[in-house]
Formats: sequence, structure tokens, C-alpha cells
Amino acid sequence: MKSMVQRYFWFFVGVAINSFGVAFITQAALGTSPISSVPYVLSLKFTPSLGQFTFVFNLLFILLQFLLLRKDFPPIQFLQIVVNLFFSACLDVSMALLAFLQPENFLARFVCLLVGCAVLAVGIAIEVAPNVLMVPGEGTVKAFSIVTGKRFGSVKVVFDVTLIVIAVILSLIFFHGINGLGLGTIVSALIVGQIVNFVNRHFHAIDRIAALAQA
Repeated sequence: MKSMVQRYFWFFVGVAINSFGVAFITQAALGTSPISSVPYVLSLKFTPSLGQFTFVFNLLFILLQFLLLRKDFPPIQFLQIVVNLFFSACLDVSMALLAFLQPENFLARFVCLLVGCAVLAVGIAIEVAPNVLMVPGEGTVKAFSIVTGKRFGSVKVVFDVTLIVIAVILSLIFFHGINGLGLGTIVSALIVGQIVNFVNRHFHAIDRIAALAQA
């Protein structure tokens, strides 16, 4: 029981760090993270907030996981709906907390972007390590990883690029140009997955968190 409580504790810590990383990237004003690119473009066009659109979008991810894994989809993973609510709420709170962050030049924005990518990657690594529930987006990446046999970080790169393409299409439809996307979106798509791989290989704290699942 103690091990299970610790696993869920670290999982929710990872989710909270995730939301902060996404908000940090968004506030860098170079384009939001790939995982939030589609909801962010929608939030620029319609009334609901980024967190609210994220909640709806993540419901689709949960359905996709079920379709990919079928009988191998653990029923407990339907609790991702609760996680989705927590993550979406944390995202709106993180955006409010970081509202003061308004970098004025490209260098400052790029530094904020890199910091946000690192924070997001650490959050993802912590979230995945306990092997309990997942944020729906990362759960979908894991499902694709299981089905294809490819590394989680490598699958995430492909997944993020796909989301960017969808967001670009929506932006062109709604705004007849690129809005809410930019260099930051591309950079985070290319490096977050690789940072996750680096963190998993070199941060022993992640191994200790993962070991809780074997206790």
C-alpha cells in the first residue's frame, strides 16, 4: 500500500510539472508545445480556455488508446478521465501563474522555450516511471510504443510532429495563416522526446521511482 501511494504521488507530481512545462513553453511566445498545439489554436478561435479545450481533446486520446490496445487496455486506465481533469485544471492555473512572464527579445524567448522543454520532459519522465495512470497524450504515445515496439521517446517525436501538422491545417482554415504556432512548436517537437530519453538514461531518481512499481 505504501508503495502504491508513493507511485501515485510521483505520478501526480509529474502531471503538475507537465502542465507547468507546457505553460512555460506557451509563455515563451514562440509557439506552444506540440501536445497543446491543437487545443491552443482552437482556444484562439473560440471561447473556451486552453485547459478546457485540452480536456475535450484528451478524451479523444483516451478513446484512441482503447482502439489501439483493445483487450490489452487496462480498465483502470479509464481513470485517465480524472487525470485529464486534473491536468487541464493545472494547465489553466500554470498559465495564470506565468502570466507575468513576457520575454521581450528573441534570445529571452528562446531561453524560456528551452527551459520549458526541459521542464516538460522531466515531468513526462516522472509521470511515466511509476507505471500507473498517464496523461492521455502520453498514454497514447505509450500505446503506439507498445503496438510498434519502438522507444517511447522516439514515438513521441513522430506523435508531436503529427499534432503540429493538424494544428497548422486548423490554423490555415481559421486564420488563413499560421497563428499560435512557431519555432518553439517545432523545437519542442524535436527535442522533448530526446530529453525524455536522456533523463531516463542518466537520472537515477527516475530509476528509483520506476522501482516502486516492482516493490
